[in-house]
Amino acid sequence: MSDSERRGTPTRAFVLHPVLPEDRNDAREPEARLDEAVGLAAAIELDVVAARTIRVTRPRPATLLGGGAVEEVAALIEEGDIGLVIVDHPLSPIQQRNLERDWKTKVIDRTGLILEIFGKRARTREGQLQVELAALTYQRSRLVRSWTHLERQRGGFGFLGGPGESQIEMDRRLISDRIVKLKGELEEVRRTRGLHRKAREKVPYPVVALVGYTNAGKSTLFNRMAGADVFAKDLLFATLDPTMRSIMLPSNRKIILSDTVGFISDLPHGLVEAFRATLEEVMAADIILHVRDVSHPDTEAQRADVEGVLKDLGIDAQTDGRVMEVLNKLDRLPEEDRQTLLRQARRTGGIAISALTGAGIDTLFDAIDRRMVAGREVVEIDIDVADGAAIAWLYGKGEVLHREDDETSAHLRVGLDPADLARFLGRFPYRAKEQALAS
Repeated sequence: MSDSERRGTPTRAFVLHPVLPEDRNDAREPEARLDEAVGLAAAIELDVVAARTIRVTRPRPATLLGGGAVEEVAALIEEGDIGLVIVDHPLSPIQQRNLERDWKTKVIDRTGLILEIFGKRARTREGQLQVELAALTYQRSRLVRSWTHLERQRGGFGFLGGPGESQIEMDRRLISDRIVKLKGELEEVRRTRGLHRKAREKVPYPVVALVGYTNAGKSTLFNRMAGADVFAKDLLFATLDPTMRSIMLPSNRKIILSDTVGFISDLPHGLVEAFRATLEEVMAADIILHVRDVSHPDTEAQRADVEGVLKDLGIDAQTDGRVMEVLNKLDRLPEEDRQTLLRQARRTGGIAISALTGAGIDTLFDAIDRRMVAGREVVEIDIDVADGAAIAWLYGKGEVLHREDDETSAHLRVGLDPADLARFLGRFPYRAKEQALAS
């Protein structure tokens, strides 16, 4: 199909959420799913002129939708001068091609839309590599389409197309070669990340990673905790690239705070794999803050989605002691609901906050402090200032919370696992004075 045969412009979009029989057990209402898809489209500034759900009794291999639904949508496209249809469901290459033919307009599925967002938002070299790998893997199966190309003029990956785009014809061999190269470059990213982690372990500064559903408020919380200026906006996938800052807790304990890409329901498996290098920061974190938007009507379903992705990474949120729930956007709740949530948080151990107003942030810092020393003994040890081996041992195996030197001694307050403390006292000729955990 030539560009001249297509209707409308790609910025005028129609968002369609098919409701299939297997969706009956979905915790979310179809309308909430549709709203999320519209939000995804808005994240890249598409003009959504129509949005609707369509029930599909029997999915068709050729078009997914039934014949009547295809004709009905075709009429709406013609009437609204629509240049792009977003189908909020995975489409096979054949289904995508057939719908484009029947509707005489561009069609992308949920995966294509998410990739387009990622392509426009990634800023770091690592993020761009990860997105390109996922996009090319997706693209490779869709070379049957006449407009398959990467667009180089406006960011993104060209799944939307548009006038004036620079078309680059790519065959499977070229894509496969590029994929091999990207995997090699990402392996180098992983290796470099591993070296950075080893360097941090020698300091050592514990890593606290923020995870959560997209738009749960992670970047706003990151900014609140770190005093940083990370892009934080009420948009899905506002943050794609990992951001790390060193911050000091009220106890004078230094930590590294890490912001990560938001999770989302039905995140394509290829994207999870492509972003594994970024998510390795989560896997290696000392504490994982699961930030939830408690004002969202689907907050429980979103929690399940995030916990599902964590499980894919080998982290069971229900049993892994590193995971803490942070109940965000308290300010958006009516007073009665807010008080109910605070009571619930006290019972379950969750931390209720508003990253926007700062309410509850002190409680969160205290909870992180307590979690850092859980299972550890905090001791004070006076060491000969010339005994570099003993001092290095404590920095390597423990967490030095405070240090003050005089002419002859280094006075250290250190958090140590009981086994490591016993090893230290057995190896070096010093005594340890136990401190209260709150110190």
